[in-house]
Amino acid sequence: MMLPIMYKGAIYPWHCDHMGHMNVMWYVGKFDEANWNLFNHLGLTADYLKTQQRAMAGVQQNITYRQELVAGDVIEVRSRLLEVRDKVLRIEHEMRHVNRDSAAAIMDLTAVHLDAVTRKTCAFPEEIRQRAAGLVEPSSAKA
Repeated sequence: MMLPIMYKGAIYPWHCDHMGHMNVMWYVGKFDEANWNLFNHLGLTADYLKTQQRAMAGVQQNITYRQELVAGDVIEVRSRLLEVRDKVLRIEHEMRHVNRDSAAAIMDLTAVHLDAVTRKTCAFPEEIRQRAAGLVEPSSAKA
């Protein structure tokens, strides 16, 4: 079972490059929006990050492109947690073409929790780590 949809939107002409399909920079941007919705779902809210002087940073991301997206396509990003450690989340985002019900791209992201003052990794609060750990499930991506 995947987490709820973490992003839903449309592809606009300005998202497309000279070849007529969505440029890679927009895939990354839409996956990033899903990240922030997922973080909020876990309790890593903007208020938490500000008041606790914490931050999140991506340290590795790999994207597999499965099919082109063009202007007018409607997409959704479904997300799952693959791994939770004291300071680390590993996330899989699957961008799906809504009308075709097929995967357009899959991103595997490793993100770390930081002390925003020292700029060093730090442990998640126990309640956030436990909430995240309860949502871990295996990847659906196929090689």
